[in-house]
Amino acid sequence: MQYSATRLRQNLYAILDSVLENGQSIEIERKGHILRIVPEERRSIWDRLEERKIVKGDPEDLVSMDWTDTWSGVAEP
Repeated sequence: MQYSATRLRQNLYAILDSVLENGQSIEIERKGHILRIVPEERRSIWDRLEERKIVKGDPEDLVSMDWTDTWSGVAEP
């Protein structure tokens, strides 16, 4: 995301908090140059994903499912 120096100055703490929360860098344009604020440690995409409860039922049932009738292990052309 890119900000002007004026907008950065107006919302400095909110923008810095946003960088810390989402782990994404921001760019600031100043006198025709681009400056970048980058968090020291970037969070991986997996850390930024929102947890969702999509398994209906007992997740342990997925571990013991028998797929031998469905999957032969051979790729079809």
